[in-house]
Amino acid sequence: MTMLHPSLNRQLIFNTDAPNKSTRIILGECSGILNWDDIRMPHMYKLYKVLLLNHWIADEIPMAKDAQQFSLLEQEERKAFKINISLLAVLDSMQTMFVGDVKQYFTDSSLEAISAIIAQQEVVHNQSYSYVLSSLVSDQEQKEIFEYWKHDKVLLERNRFIADIYQQFRDHAAPQTFFQALVADLILEGIFFYSTFAFFYNLARDQKMMGTSQMISYIQRDENQHCYFFGEVFKQLLVDFPELNTSENMKYVYDTIHRAVELETNWAHYTLQNIKGIDLRELADYIKHIANRRLGMMGLDKAYEGVDVNCMPWIKPFSDEALNATKTDFFEAKSRNYGKVGDDNGFDEL
Repeated sequence: MTMLHPSLNRQLIFNTDAPNKSTRIILGECSGILNWDDIRMPHMYKLYKVLLLNHWIADEIPMAKDAQQFSLLEQEERKAFKINISLLAVLDSMQTMFVGDVKQYFTDSSLEAISAIIAQQEVVHNQSYSYVLSSLVSDQEQKEIFEYWKHDKVLLERNRFIADIYQQFRDHAAPQTFFQALVADLILEGIFFYSTFAFFYNLARDQKMMGTSQMISYIQRDENQHCYFFGEVFKQLLVDFPELNTSENMKYVYDTIHRAVELETNWAHYTLQNIKGIDLRELADYIKHIANRRLGMMGLDKAYEGVDVNCMPWIKPFSDEALNATKTDFFEAKSRNYGKVGDDNGFDEL
């Protein structure tokens, strides 16, 4: 694809000749001074407040029961647990770097500020996987699990699919590669987690590894809101750069989503085929259902028919939906000050 501009420019830290309200999200003008009451996308202030309210720390989640139960899991469950933790660690490590890259090129101080919060949350997610494993396995096994992604062909193919797009943006930051990277972001945060989430919630409905599942529910809530953010950025990009809204680029979106759904479905078959309680045919439709939701967040038409309804409704009680409804830790009933996110704001979708 032809680059529309040679490169993106970074916003000046201090620019007296530019307005406080940005003119475009990239390659625009902005003074560098953030006034939340004078921003181009006012709904971003609401998201900013929601992200702040959702602060959590992995070490606050009790893991004693999980440590007792881990050795009692079925062999296939323990294997899937470790492989999927390895996957999550890779995804959130990549995401921390990507959000840092994106943050450099926003010429909108409000978007840059939200990116800083999102990046911090990705760091928390990554640390939480270390915390879980340190509670369950030896130091040596933890190191082996964090090395696993380098050697498993299925996992490596899946990770490279996103990493290569992110690397292209890092190496050649331009509106076109920014567009492509946003599509990859919605896939990583919005599709590539979901068979893994289903695995942990499947354990939880059998009252297994409840601490880990609680942590996963917080991560899912964060990732849903990150998807909302990048979906809004994607839509605004097409407003600011209508020349990106081409049939070729739209084909890229759908082709990339289709490939992502295929990779996620393959991953589910690879890691979950022997897990009791997981219906892989249902999970395949669930992944398509999630993909349609991500396209909707991007302002685009759905790609898959017949999957408008979540065919795995048993997931909902173990997600943060129940947590948000009660304002307590769903599994431990411990009061917290985490923010309530309801259906009315659109940030939290299963």
